[in-house]
Amino acid sequence: MKVHLTRRYGFAASHRLHNEAMTAEQNRDIYGKCNNPHGHGHNYFVEVTVSGQVNFQTGMVCNLADLDGFVRDHIFERYDHQDLNHLPEFAANVPTTENLCVEIYGILHRGFSKAHLEKVRIEETMMNSFEYSGEAPALR
Repeated sequence: MKVHLTRRYGFAASHRLHNEAMTAEQNRDIYGKCNNPHGHGHNYFVEVTVSGQVNFQTGMVCNLADLDGFVRDHIFERYDHQDLNHLPEFAANVPTTENLCVEIYGILHRGFSKAHLEKVRIEETMMNSFEYSGEAPALR
């Protein structure tokens, strides 16, 4: 019996959507107000979905304290109250929420072994959310 567990977290970060390989006009046309040279911020909501067998002794797919601790130590410590443009993973990639979703999935996939990672979903605004389940390699 496979059960899914989804846990929701929040953090704040800023970014500027800008591709150095494009002209200033192209950047403005593609990214609009998100290309503001001063950047802008979001209160991101991240949903992490894991799955597995229900442990007979605990009745859980995984210990929430383990998942919460991993997210705190490896996601929040890295991204909360940061300018995403200044992080190494976005040196060659535009820090779109799509790319952030792929990065967070990769961190969890490589490091969290207490349950099977199904997907990561990030809500950027009330109107925009992004989801990645690792089904295809990340574009670089």
